[in-house]
Amino acid sequence: MLKIRLTPRSDRNGIDRYEEGKLYVRVTAAPVKGEANRALLALLAEALEIPKSHMELVSGTTAREKVVRIQGMEDAELSEKLQQRLKAD
Repeated sequence: MLKIRLTPRSDRNGIDRYEEGKLYVRVTAAPVKGEANRALLALLAEALEIPKSHMELVSGTTAREKVVRIQGMEDAELSEKLQQRLKAD
């Protein structure tokens, strides 16, 4: 499970930071009809190099605080991939 703080209607798409077990993400999409959620999942899929079908939005569909379940990836592996992605940016 990945805890996320999402900022919709941002000027850019990207991952800002990962601290204390929470990922801070920005997307340009508006929080209308699930657009921001879809943009979030697409960004995560690209960053983690996994298919979107391996992710599920568990909670927070209408909130900024979200929880995403990622299939086939342990917490340690997830944390490592996120840290590597942040260093690359």
